[in-house]
Amino acid sequence: MAARSKARKRALDVLFEADQRGSDPLTVLADRIAQPGTEAALPQYAVELVEGVIAHLAEIDELISTYSHGWALERMPAVDRAALRIGAWELLHNDDVPDAVAVDEAVELVRALSTDDSPTFVNGVLGRLLALKPTL
Repeated sequence: MAARSKARKRALDVLFEADQRGSDPLTVLADRIAQPGTEAALPQYAVELVEGVIAHLAEIDELISTYSHGWALERMPAVDRAALRIGAWELLHNDDVPDAVAVDEAVELVRALSTDDSPTFVNGVLGRLLALKPTL
């Protein structure tokens, strides 16, 4: 697995944990940096992802809610929600990552970690954001 793919997985872990515990993601991030436990130190790109998602969370959540036809953010599986947030941040706020890579990586995360329907759902939402990116 490539270094950035691993970083995305670790960022998803932080966002998922914070979501499940009802904790502040930046607090969970700080805890993982200070005490990585049995895992290796958190990659710098994972830190950038979590901090970027949190810095733009209101905008990202509004866009996901708007374009996830029929799915309230709260009803989505937590893994899907975290992957969508990461993918949306990479699409809209990280010019270092090609758009297709941002979408593909988010889809691969949910393919490995979520429901059978999740890859299609995440691909659809992020694909819509990609199509509208010039106007967002």
